[in-house]
Amino acid sequence: MRRSNRQNMAVYQEEVRMKKSVFLGALSVAGVAAGVAAAGTLDDVKARGTLNCGVTTGLVGFAAPDANGEWNGFDVAVCRAVAAAVLGDPTAVEFVPTTGKTRFTALASGEIDMLARNTTWTFSRDVDLKFTFVGVNYYDGQGFMVPKELGVSSATELDGATVCIQTGTTTELNLADYFRANNISYEPVPIETNAEAQQQYLAGACDVFTTDASGLAATRATFEAPGDHVLLPEIISKEPLGPLVRHGDNEWGDVVRWTLNALITAEELGVTSANIGEMASGTNNPEINRLLGTEGTLGEMLGLDADWAMKALSVSGNYGEIFEATIGESTPIGLARGLNAQWTEGGLLYSPPFR
Repeated sequence: MRRSNRQNMAVYQEEVRMKKSVFLGALSVAGVAAGVAAAGTLDDVKARGTLNCGVTTGLVGFAAPDANGEWNGFDVAVCRAVAAAVLGDPTAVEFVPTTGKTRFTALASGEIDMLARNTTWTFSRDVDLKFTFVGVNYYDGQGFMVPKELGVSSATELDGATVCIQTGTTTELNLADYFRANNISYEPVPIETNAEAQQQYLAGACDVFTTDASGLAATRATFEAPGDHVLLPEIISKEPLGPLVRHGDNEWGDVVRWTLNALITAEELGVTSANIGEMASGTNNPEINRLLGTEGTLGEMLGLDADWAMKALSVSGNYGEIFEATIGESTPIGLARGLNAQWTEGGLLYSPPFR
């Protein structure tokens, strides 16, 4: 592995911190302005007849267009569920690809109504950038991928490595902090998109690719020889990923939040794409009835039809069905539920009650 200059590394780390400070400050002003203008997003979406949903530029399993330009994936399913709940049509979505740098300005400016792009919920993004994270749809952590031929079995062996890293992400500071804490050096290779990272990594422009562990698994699954690449055991951060909206529009935030909660609760209660029609005729479980709109007035409280959650669930099923179909162990990505299992199964997935 190539050795880097420790003084240059210190300068780079300071530049990352300064760049983030300036970026956050600029977006904070934009966020305040957008927050004031955000009120009425639900009405805007209804009037427009289309949901503008920000997604990644392409990460197989999470959000990527197929050969026909049709977007599919774990995050895409959340966008389609919201569109179904609000508009009654899961195809009424305009998917807007965003990078780590452009995603927040796209949301703050009103270009998109919501962001569902493997984005980490952090203090500064919530408080300073004036965004509202409506929940967590994937509990993740930052990891490392290296070629097997490199002979590395631990991140602590990466002293002097070149590292491909997406700019404008939490991974930049996490990486700098981890290497500094372990007194090892690295040479950053900044990239803008996952596609660029994959290209640079496979071309040998960097020894290591670091991002969320789920993203590494998704990227490796697209390689011609996935077995030639290793995910190192270290997870160096907490990365709670979830959809977000602008501050200042609680009504719209509630719609997105409770659509996500509907997907989670449906799995817990055993409501699936196979039995939802039968359960919608009424059950002995009051919460299922409230969820599907056969009892209570939850839809009215949201400004939606009584069967809003049923519409959302009819698109791709519940959270577990979406997980297994897009990124689960039976897919090339092969992710186990782990922390993303229901709380009743030892995971962190937990929705407030529908009552």
